[in-house]
Amino acid sequence: MSEFSVLEMDQGNNGHGKIEIAPEVIEVIAGIAASEVEGVSGMRGNFATGVVERLGKKNHGKGVKVELTETGIKVDVYCLMKFGMSIPAVAGKVQDNIRQALLNMTALDAEEVNIHVVGIQFETLKNEQEIDSEL
Repeated sequence: MSEFSVLEMDQGNNGHGKIEIAPEVIEVIAGIAASEVEGVSGMRGNFATGVVERLGKKNHGKGVKVELTETGIKVDVYCLMKFGMSIPAVAGKVQDNIRQALLNMTALDAEEVNIHVVGIQFETLKNEQEIDSEL
């Protein structure tokens, strides 16, 4: 775990005060940016996030780990890819989308954006789930 609990932004001496960004905010931004990319089927969560989502609350930071270090921000994304898509191409797009979203929303540049492909989602499973939900 990181020893830093929030990221302080240096805005110069404008007299308005300081800006702090919690790592959870960066997780949410990265999670949404990753899930927007075509070819990403879903994000990996743990048991608790699965229970929370079944109760109706969406966890946008699921599958994302952010580490704040002295040298910068390290983002690890754990995702499922759709079958038939080029994993290197989709992973590159995810990295680009996360970097761009962080830069646009927080003016921060991530030192590392690591993509961990933890599974492949097949279309047949999706069709079976749709059939089950209709019954």
